[in-house]
Amino acid sequence: MAKIFGFTLTESEDFFPGAPIYPNPKDTSLFLSLDRRVDVYYPLRKRSRVSAPFVPSEEILKKKEASIEVLPDECLFEIFRRLPDRETRSLCACVSKRWLMLLSSISGNEFHSSKPKNEAENDGCLSRNLEGKKATDVRLASIAVGTASCGGLGKLSIRGGNHGCEVTNVGLKAVAYGCPSLKAISLWNLSSTGDEGLIEIAKGCRLLEKLDLCQCPGISNKALLELAKNCPNLTDITIESCANIGNESLQAIGQYCSNLKSISIRDCPLIGDQGIVSLFSSTSYTLSKVKLQSLNVTDVSLAVIGHYGRAVTDLMLTGLTNVTERGFWAMGNGHGLQKLQSFTLVSCHGVTDVGLQSIGKGCPNLRKFCLRKCSFLSDKGMISFAQAATSIKNLQLEECHRITQLGLFGTILNCGAKLKALSLVHCLGIKDSSLNLPSASSCKSLQSLSISNCPGFGNASLSLLSKLCPQLQHVDLSGLNGITDSGLLPLFKNCEAGLVKVNLSGCMNLTDKVITSLTKLHGWTLELLNLDGCLKITDSSLVAIAENCPLLNDLNVSKCRITDFGVAALAQANQFNLQILSMFGCSALTDKSLLALVKLGDSLLGLNLKHCNSISTTSMELLLAQLHRCNILY
Repeated sequence: MAKIFGFTLTESEDFFPGAPIYPNPKDTSLFLSLDRRVDVYYPLRKRSRVSAPFVPSEEILKKKEASIEVLPDECLFEIFRRLPDRETRSLCACVSKRWLMLLSSISGNEFHSSKPKNEAENDGCLSRNLEGKKATDVRLASIAVGTASCGGLGKLSIRGGNHGCEVTNVGLKAVAYGCPSLKAISLWNLSSTGDEGLIEIAKGCRLLEKLDLCQCPGISNKALLELAKNCPNLTDITIESCANIGNESLQAIGQYCSNLKSISIRDCPLIGDQGIVSLFSSTSYTLSKVKLQSLNVTDVSLAVIGHYGRAVTDLMLTGLTNVTERGFWAMGNGHGLQKLQSFTLVSCHGVTDVGLQSIGKGCPNLRKFCLRKCSFLSDKGMISFAQAATSIKNLQLEECHRITQLGLFGTILNCGAKLKALSLVHCLGIKDSSLNLPSASSCKSLQSLSISNCPGFGNASLSLLSKLCPQLQHVDLSGLNGITDSGLLPLFKNCEAGLVKVNLSGCMNLTDKVITSLTKLHGWTLELLNLDGCLKITDSSLVAIAENCPLLNDLNVSKCRITDFGVAALAQANQFNLQILSMFGCSALTDKSLLALVKLGDSLLGLNLKHCNSISTTSMELLLAQLHRCNILY
């Protein structure tokens, strides 16, 4: 070593005594180049650092797959079907999506293990609702597997969104295999599901009692036939806007569903007279509730309903444009609707005076009758119906424009002593005229009167009503711009039973005078008062309400001319138990009402202060902080 550097050392003073460390010390690999002109000896005591990038091979980059995932589906299937109980299967389903979907594809009879002694039968106590994007096959699979260990699924509702739904037959099959306790299923707006999934439901969910199908174009008669055959407990069926369901489905339902009690069919173009005839002729003694809307049926169907509807208690017919006067006449003369109690007719142009009289005679136990948009019905038909239907208690007329004042009062006088509620909505034919009514005539049974948005109804008609109806408790005169204080005061004075609910919304010509009289005459019974849009009502009415209405719990003075003074009067009332207060659009209210509203908040559950623009945001925030129990709209 000393010779290399040009000086002399003794043997003992050499750098490395003994044998040389490297066989060839002058090997160029032992020198580390620092510069082009400098070579320094550097023994390789450690591994040299490599500056070049390290590129791993594909074998190193390839992630090793878990050994359990290497197993094919056939092996996993044999393992899963031997799991001892539902809870263990549910835990296994949490491992991965693959395990979940595989477990959900195993039907109950394919599981090899016997049921443990402590495992109870599922009674279907759970219900699930999937809507929009949440409705997927994976979620249905998890519901099917998960609910099996928690009591079983009893009710399932799936509603697809406007942008499509990810539920397919795979999801319905999972439900069919894992939910044998299912009793009610509702499928709405599912374009990707078809007969295959619903057929599996029919085979696996034999306890099904309620079926609701809406906008399912992939479901046809084939699936309905299997449901009817395999689900004898079906009692309630609703079919709406299903283009491929036709008469064959109704024939199967009538043949196999001996417990059917309720059916609703709407907007199904393939369903006609043949299906309706088969259904009613087979379920004559069980079917009690029927709704038929927008169907291509004719007079034949109505004649069959009138003859075979022996158990029908509720009937609704809407938009049957092909049915004529003859169909309704045949229905009434069929004498089969002896148990009918509630009947609704909407947009049926075949309803005429002759047909209505026949219905009145053929339905002796009819209690509630509703007519909407029946444009060919006149006063003569209404009076004839009132004379024939002696059991009627509730009569509703809406948009029947040929009914006049004569038909209204003739109906009231001829409905007998059982009529309790009468409602007229938007009947433009009713106009004030002078009528001579018998002096002894009255309808003492009438307790609820609603005449809404009939612009021709004024003080003259109101005066006649006040003489006929002394036992009124509920009065709704909303939207009657023609009535004034002079017409309404006699009605309030002649109500002997005490008014409980009064709705005068939109009666713009009423003043504080009539409201003050109302509170003095009926303050101890009044519970609801609606003065929305009564532009002439001021604080004087609120003072009278505060003094005379201790039972009032719902007050609406929206768009009235009230101020802070009126609100303060309400707050100072004794024994006041107001729960709902609406002051929408009362622009005269200011921050000064804050303390009064806080005091009222002891009993308030709802408060509407929308468009009260003079109340500051700060005061509104303080009010929100004070009234914890009250729902405030602002």
